[in-house]
Amino acid sequence: MKRWVMDCSLAAALGLPDERSDLAEAFLRGMAECEVWVPVLWWHEIGNVILTARRRGRISEADAIGLFSLYEAMPLRTDAACGEGFLERIHHLALMHGLSAYDAAYLELAQRRRAGLATLDAGLRSAAQECGIVVFGA
Repeated sequence: MKRWVMDCSLAAALGLPDERSDLAEAFLRGMAECEVWVPVLWWHEIGNVILTARRRGRISEADAIGLFSLYEAMPLRTDAACGEGFLERIHHLALMHGLSAYDAAYLELAQRRRAGLATLDAGLRSAAQECGIVVFGA
């Protein structure tokens, strides 16, 4: 079974009408046959994406509630790793690739789980490829 780490940029494109992407749709279609991992921070990020979209009038409250259901129904595995060496690994990856610590967390998870990375973020895609990580759709 193929293993992927999905970041928030790809997840947002699955739920927000004005961010739709063919790549995200292709990932969603194949998700049932994959093991899809997200770091704990993903839940906070996607929650913030929904909240921000709602506050800016991009979606209705009914749409927000529908997105809660969409994301909660996805067959995601949440990785809650932290502890010894975790911050150092994220710090190193962020510095090496010019990423935020948040984006480096996705890269670290993909490395540790020996997974590919599903993202629409150009910087994160580039960093993953530099690390030898398979990028969905590349």
